[in-house]
Amino acid sequence: MQSHGAQLIDGKALAQKIQAELAQQIQSLQSQYGRPPGLAVLMVGDNPASAAYVRGKEKACTNVGMASFGQHLPATTTQAELEQIIQALNHDERVDGILIQLPLPEHLDGVALLNQLDPDKDADGLHPVNLGRLVRSEPGLRSCTPAGVMELLKEYQIDPKGKHAVVIGRSILVGKPIALMLLEADATVAIAHSKTPDLASVIRNADIVIAAVGRPEMITADMVKPGAVVIDVGINRVTDAEGKSRLVGDVQFGSVKSVASAITPVPGGVGPMTVAMLLQNTVWSYIQRHQGVQQAP
Repeated sequence: MQSHGAQLIDGKALAQKIQAELAQQIQSLQSQYGRPPGLAVLMVGDNPASAAYVRGKEKACTNVGMASFGQHLPATTTQAELEQIIQALNHDERVDGILIQLPLPEHLDGVALLNQLDPDKDADGLHPVNLGRLVRSEPGLRSCTPAGVMELLKEYQIDPKGKHAVVIGRSILVGKPIALMLLEADATVAIAHSKTPDLASVIRNADIVIAAVGRPEMITADMVKPGAVVIDVGINRVTDAEGKSRLVGDVQFGSVKSVASAITPVPGGVGPMTVAMLLQNTVWSYIQRHQGVQQAP
């Protein structure tokens, strides 16, 4: 047991560093290509959490010198109207990345809309073509949150090679793509979930724990092997006895940090990296479209 506590993996600092690098890159490429990269974030309805995320993404666009073509659409927007907007953005030469902000209102089919995106403008890396490229270890746009996790591991010199990694959660947004990325980095990967028997003993085998299950503080210190690296992807809003709300992850940070060798906080860990990767994906797509050459982002 490490009494001094875990090293804090600071996603906010790395995200700022990446954005500063992207801003410089955009400045030099803009004179070469004659325009800045463009990102379109589509938001439907007025979900307050989504609105805050979208504001953050649009502000980040401005900070790095990227053009923002975001549209905030009323909750009554139909599937056909959205498909028309997506097709127009697919053909718009100024737009390199398109993101559909989830969740969408009930009447809209998010999967069908995602499939309408030009895969080479799919800034979130969730189109079946991009997921297929990930499965085949081919260059392509990668899902932002898992890509952000891999960047954090790289920055803190945590090499997954030969390590046992356990991913808790199997969503298409995080669980499945991060498992594939860890495999690609030569980790031995297990995917656990709500139906996994004796989840604690599975997690205790892990050198690297990726928590992406969406259950507040589910992973406690007794479930974590001493010296493990713990990456907390969860963002859950909880309310205490006095009615005050706060953000917590899927990991019980206070207790786990005394066992782990390194841990991400919530907020300030994986979250800021998601936006940084969204910008990085858009810049990568922008370069591909001008060079027409495939190279890894």
